[in-house]
Amino acid sequence: MHSRFHDGLADLPWLTWRGRLLLITLVFIALLTGTVDALAHAVTEGDKGYIQEISGVNLLPFVYLGAKHMMTGYDHILFLFGVIFFLYRMKHIAIYVSLFALGHSTTMVLGVYFNVGINSYVIDAIIGLSVVYKALDNMGAFQRWLGFQPNTKVATLVFGLFHGFGLATKILEYQISPDGLVPNLLAFNVGVELGQLLALGVILIAMGYWRRTSSFLRYAYSANVVMMSLGFMLVGLQLTGLFVS
Repeated sequence: MHSRFHDGLADLPWLTWRGRLLLITLVFIALLTGTVDALAHAVTEGDKGYIQEISGVNLLPFVYLGAKHMMTGYDHILFLFGVIFFLYRMKHIAIYVSLFALGHSTTMVLGVYFNVGINSYVIDAIIGLSVVYKALDNMGAFQRWLGFQPNTKVATLVFGLFHGFGLATKILEYQISPDGLVPNLLAFNVGVELGQLLALGVILIAMGYWRRTSSFLRYAYSANVVMMSLGFMLVGLQLTGLFVS
């Protein structure tokens, strides 16, 4: 999958000036637009108040909330971007996205149903590490460091489980009424999957245009360095939030 990319690494600088500029810009934007609480995906007061006031089966609101969470969950989208970065065939994309969906759907539903939550800063730090892992995988780091390639399908499923615990933790913050919990929870999951499909569609369109240009292989390494750096930044911010909260 990555052979052309790895063959060309020797001819690429570690990070081009464009890559450095992109990294600085993305980090600057992230720092301007997100506080530590925002980077922990804190439930907005408006959404939280609305959910706490309603009871019974409310499918559409929960579908909307699920889609909104996924579409604004930049760490989930970053990981998804890394997963499909070198996937060209729709069959392969469907397999990996399905594994990710299976993982996060399982732990999200079970976590909420059995009231199993994890500290939001800790789980979001782990999710940030999943972004770092995928970027390093795309850069061929594990083959060079360990001498073998970890199973990418298993890794996608396992990190999907952690992403699901992140979703469960956020849902528990809503303090959902037990009346109609299961249907509402399933509706939320449907919304998450719809949001994921929308995000995936945008990523695939952008990647499709980029892959048709000569700059893709030139800047693929730099793009993954940027993604890795953003993942480390997310980890650092979440751990900072954990220690100061």
